Amino acid sequence: MRLLRRGLLAGPALLLAARASAETWPERPVRIVIPFPPGGNIDILTRLLAPQLSARLGQPVVAENRAGAGGALGAEMVANSRPDGYTLMMGSNGSLVGNVLTQANLPYDPFRQFQAIGMCALLPLVVAVRADHPAQTVQQLVAMAKARPGAITCGTAGIGSSNHLALALFDAASGAGITHVPYRGSGPMMPDLLAGNVGCLMEQISGALPLVREGRLRLLALTAEHRSRLVPDLPTLVESGYAGAVMFSYNGLCAPTGTPAAIIQRLSALLPECLAEPALRERMEGLGVELARPPQTTPEHFAAFLRADLERTRRAVQLAGIKPE
Repeated sequence: MRLLRRGLLAGPALLLAARASAETWPERPVRIVIPFPPGGNIDILTRLLAPQLSARLGQPVVAENRAGAGGALGAEMVANSRPDGYTLMMGSNGSLVGNVLTQANLPYDPFRQFQAIGMCALLPLVVAVRADHPAQTVQQLVAMAKARPGAITCGTAGIGSSNHLALALFDAASGAGITHVPYRGSGPMMPDLLAGNVGCLMEQISGALPLVREGRLRLLALTAEHRSRLVPDLPTLVESGYAGAVMFSYNGLCAPTGTPAAIIQRLSALLPECLAEPALRERMEGLGVELARPPQTTPEHFAAFLRADLERTRRAVQLAGIKPE
């Protein structure tokens, strides 16, 4: 009875302490873990966002790379950290959804161990061909593939990548019978396309735009649900007649489950103004990254988006014949 009485007395005290902690947060530096190596879009975005948050929170916000296992190493570390608002993660489609479906014995559960703060960026994928390719539209590319089954090849960044999953959805929706050619990342496949060794690519728009601007690449379609503000004249696969062919990469801020709601809401409220900073927006949009805007930056929207993306990705994984490893 004495122990029970102590527990009942301690409960309200702990609740008040947590509330007071949330009200005074942050009192020391905050870190945002990037579960991938330096240099990619997610790394650049986080390092541009961190000083914007720091200026508004009055404490240093530090970006920290914890790469490994397709994002699982850093995600596991954050998932098991104290939910006090001092350790956050810039998540992606891989670390928040894809790993659940492609990695056996995943050491964390993103849908139980993370709370969504808000989406930060969308990176649509594009179907791209060489500038001198005879196909002027994605419908023409599909017609060419159907006329010569298996002859049209498409490069992706590797088995299980968002590029591969997008190709699986596109191929199922179009019945084109395109042959998948997986590469080890996006870097090696672009030279092969330009050399004529692969017929087309499914690539993040950020990787394709520089070559489009140089006149060496032509974009045929976008894999997003709606046209991109960055390439408003480029049709989506859906509006081109291929229903369900929707897939993209994305980045969003999240925190360990149990982080006080006041902290989650404060961070979410700061995201739109941070992402609207001209220097940040100019740099990211120059890379082909579409920055999130309200209501995409709310916890509710991002959480619903992740649930929908889980089902979309599950279907793509099944179509691609990928087994968890």
